[in-house]
Amino acid sequence: MYLFSFLAAFIFLRRLRKSLLNPEMYLKWNNILNTGSWVCLGLFFFVGGLFDENFENFIAVLFLAGVLYWIYQEPDFSAQRTLIEAGYPLVVVGLVSGLVEVLMPEFFNTHQNYFHLAVVAAFVWIFSRWANSRKQQEELNVIANRKAELELMVAERTVEITKQKEELQQTVKELQATQAQLIQQEKLASLGELTAGIAHEIQNPLNFVNNFSEVSTELLDELKAGPLQKLPVPEKEYAEEIINDLTQNLHKITHHGKRADSIVKGMLQHSRISTGQKELTDISALSDEYLRLSYHGLRAKDKTFNATIQTNFDPATDKVTIIPQDFGRVLLNLYNNAFYSVAQKKKRLNGTFEPTVQVNTRKLPGKVEICVRDNGSGIPQ
Repeated sequence: MYLFSFLAAFIFLRRLRKSLLNPEMYLKWNNILNTGSWVCLGLFFFVGGLFDENFENFIAVLFLAGVLYWIYQEPDFSAQRTLIEAGYPLVVVGLVSGLVEVLMPEFFNTHQNYFHLAVVAAFVWIFSRWANSRKQQEELNVIANRKAELELMVAERTVEITKQKEELQQTVKELQATQAQLIQQEKLASLGELTAGIAHEIQNPLNFVNNFSEVSTELLDELKAGPLQKLPVPEKEYAEEIINDLTQNLHKITHHGKRADSIVKGMLQHSRISTGQKELTDISALSDEYLRLSYHGLRAKDKTFNATIQTNFDPATDKVTIIPQDFGRVLLNLYNNAFYSVAQKKKRLNGTFEPTVQVNTRKLPGKVEICVRDNGSGIPQ
């Protein structure tokens, strides 16, 4: 009994020392439990050499009971209480065995084999509980590792889902942007159809104005060459002055009518949906057509705006194979930028500035150059 009690106390102290996984608990209890283990061994040799067998057994059992009670009271070892309770049968058997041996020695001697068997059984019970505790601890470790793996898988899946969510949000934004572009293109297409309709409506009366101005000019020439010659000289001179004024007015009507006709044709060309087909196109004529369209478009927005337009189109330029509608839009953007720049500078200088936009074309070896120049604010460096 003496050996089993000290051995059980030693096993409990070493087992608790190995269970110190927490760094804080290790610093707090490592030295104490290690010292207790060595005290247990010291008592085993010291008590065994000085006292008789009955007293040795009582000291060993009391030491074991004290160790178990001390450990059981500590909150830090609450997780080990199941293992500590496994030592209680050994303490009870030791106390009962010792008391029977002192009080009833004859009965103890007759049945001491049963008492020794009870001590061995209590000790085996401690080892079985210890083995079961180790098995449970291993299972808990496996569960903890599996939990960590599952948490890692959940974290990875969460990152993947978050990434997919961000990709979906980006896709939604792109779809919304595409939808907005489609709506804008639909509006532009509707505007183009409206512009084409208006241009067609303007074209008809404009053709009448141009045709009748030319016819009226021809009639005035016939009048001047025929009936006018029969008038007296004073009346003839006066009539010739009136006819000359009318002829000049008709020439101006014809000139501006043709300009308006060019603008209307530009509107029709601009509003027409691009076929994507390349055509032989006169670059100089196309440049002039969209220049007038841009200028009058800006004038329609701001009646106070005026600008000097200077053109120098090289007559030697050949026709170039391009998509007229698409290329015209490029020119229109350039012209709009130029007119916007000079208009802003004129506003900033309070009208003391003369806006000028110049467009030149010239033929170069293997290509045609278009130069758009303005005296506006320019592009920041």
